[in-house]
Amino acid sequence: MSVSPSLSASLIERFAAIVGTGNALTEPSDTQGFTQEHRDLYHASTPLVLRPGTTQEVAKILKLATETGTAIIPQGGNTGLTGGQVPLADGPPAIILSLTRMNRILDIDAVGGTMTVEAGVVLQTIQEAAEKVGKLFPLSLGAEGSCQIGGNLSTNAGGTAVLAYGNTRQLCLGLEVVLPTGEVWTALRKLKKDNTGYDLRDLFIGAEGTLGVITAAVLKLFPMPAGRQVAIAGMKSPEGALELFRRAEALAGGGLTAFELMARIGVEFTARHIDGVRDPFAEPHGWYALIEISSNLSEEAARDQMEHLLSAALEDGIAEDAVLAQNETQARDFWHMREALSWAQKPEGGSIKHDISVPVAAIPTFLAQAEPLVQEVVPGARIVAFGHLGDGNIHYNISQPVGADREAFLAHWDAVSAKVHALALSFGGSISAEHGIGQMKRDELAAIRAPIEIDLMQRIKAAFDPAGIMNPGKVLRTR
Repeated sequence: MSVSPSLSASLIERFAAIVGTGNALTEPSDTQGFTQEHRDLYHASTPLVLRPGTTQEVAKILKLATETGTAIIPQGGNTGLTGGQVPLADGPPAIILSLTRMNRILDIDAVGGTMTVEAGVVLQTIQEAAEKVGKLFPLSLGAEGSCQIGGNLSTNAGGTAVLAYGNTRQLCLGLEVVLPTGEVWTALRKLKKDNTGYDLRDLFIGAEGTLGVITAAVLKLFPMPAGRQVAIAGMKSPEGALELFRRAEALAGGGLTAFELMARIGVEFTARHIDGVRDPFAEPHGWYALIEISSNLSEEAARDQMEHLLSAALEDGIAEDAVLAQNETQARDFWHMREALSWAQKPEGGSIKHDISVPVAAIPTFLAQAEPLVQEVVPGARIVAFGHLGDGNIHYNISQPVGADREAFLAHWDAVSAKVHALALSFGGSISAEHGIGQMKRDELAAIRAPIEIDLMQRIKAAFDPAGIMNPGKVLRTR
């Protein structure tokens, strides 16, 4: 069955009746916020936004969509970075299915270390609910005040805590999913060990809404660390940062909960454009590392490890300078500088962004080889590289040359990305470490993965969604 080329008024009424007219939006002024993604890269519209309040309503919507060949785009907080959550400009009319109203925390089991939530719960709300019972939900993203856990699961979001706790996939024990047929698969299991057959859960996590709609999940909670220390070190080069990471990992082991790399220019941008941010050092350094060490023993244990790490690094000339946060406010300020890096690039004009990963040991070489490749295409481009050095994920962003025309610069996006991605792949890396494929990297995925892999993905898609209604044209090209 093919997706319907249009939505009649009568069909819109049938869908609206499922959620009630107050939760069915058709006016452009009401739907614009759902079709406009924050990078402003994709421009489309929708005839209808549905806001279901229950799993049963989602099931009725998908059942009707399959029967009528109506495209459905699941959407969480609309914070995605590859266009997976918004309609295709050249695609068929698609209904946006917003999970915002499904925002209940269903259960917290502090003893078992789990929280059961609906898909529309905002990530920050989950973090705060865990903290109230003395637990930690470690997923942390720059958009945590607005992104929703359903979207985090659908994209297998990463963030700053992957080094110690893993991607969102590793933080989920069970799911509830509505299939395109309207069937509901309920597997909200709290088990940390369950070796019974195929792991269906992992098919839906990271599928970007192309196989079904995640409506609820069981999340892992962790002990709240007894102590945490945050520091920033300044170094000449990424090689120095890599050596510092090796030492930090050897010293703290699993207690090394973050190791973030920032280029000097990114620090300058944040200090220039973000309120409350300043360079922590009197003298500039080529590269900065934000380090977090946590301890289940005490604050003093975490501080002792951090002080030992930094003093040895300074003595051996690995770090040029270092600052240890003296209190929680200063620790938050350090993290604010790192988390604001993406936003700080906007006032500098156009930005071509990449979410690549390479083996950790290859990061300095990748950075050294990537810049001349970029300069060949756009002389004077400013490289704003930062990210999660500990897990090999670098956000290799490129700001336009000073005084350049924004649109003329952005016209080089494909040419620049081709070089950056080819280099990452040459190291055995990935073109999408944590942001997903969406519509931005769909065709590139097909070009770089083996035909058998794409064919297997297409078979899985056809098995779960034979009508082709679920987020068509995202991740995989519609057959």
